[in-house]
Amino acid sequence: MTDMSLEIPALFSVQGKTALVTGGSSGLGLIMAEALLRGGASVVIASRKQSRCDEAKNNLSEFGECHAFAADMTLPEDRQALCAYVDEIFGSRGLSILVNNAGANWGAQIADYPDDAFAKVMNTNVNAVFSLTRDLLPSLRRAAIAPDPARIVNIGSMDGLHVPIVQRVPTFAYSASKAALHHLTRSLAVDLGSQHITVNAIAPGFFQSRMTDYVLKEFGADIAADSPMGRAGEPQEIAGALLYLVSRAGAYTTGIVLPVDGGTHISKGRREWMQDV
Repeated sequence: MTDMSLEIPALFSVQGKTALVTGGSSGLGLIMAEALLRGGASVVIASRKQSRCDEAKNNLSEFGECHAFAADMTLPEDRQALCAYVDEIFGSRGLSILVNNAGANWGAQIADYPDDAFAKVMNTNVNAVFSLTRDLLPSLRRAAIAPDPARIVNIGSMDGLHVPIVQRVPTFAYSASKAALHHLTRSLAVDLGSQHITVNAIAPGFFQSRMTDYVLKEFGADIAADSPMGRAGEPQEIAGALLYLVSRAGAYTTGIVLPVDGGTHISKGRREWMQDV
């Protein structure tokens, strides 16, 4: 007798789910929003600029039901308005999937690293993620059932797993914030598991985005050399990781940090062995 629970298309389906992707108007957020839409989910994207939201919504709507809302995740009033919008769009269905992707970065030598820049990065990458997650819990609980939990996916970074040097400029706050986000993910997973909500993180390596355009252009060869796979990531690779975590395939996975970086966080690429040892 065939085990229907192992039917692969159903195992990785997000058909009928509802999702919010912050930072969803560009880069990895745009890729992940498209993946969810192509999989059959209804998606709200959010980012700071209305023009970017509108442009992304127009491009994404060919793949499914897409809505857009301009909000700065660091502002309590914007988060409150976004939560109200999510409730308006999804109503009693609740929010099945929250992808906390909005982020900020800053690079400078330690002697020149400003306090306000450090605070901005930490506030965007950690504080705002916690606050938005907390504020959306009522909606997430409405969508959560034991066999198919609601899902929170925080977008961390390989830079939260190792100290990045390839871009030649220190990013103290970014690395610290992503390491903090990884551990926040674990803490939330412990707290929310009994409410049928899973919490996981993806730690991407270098993918094409506005944040990495300059680095890939200037240091693309170094990035490839640092990765055991010898290249940057492709859109389908981040999409596949996300779909695993938010589909029935990932229903029993919580509290993990999943690197999607070609192995960069564990090894600095391939080096020839010394011959005379």
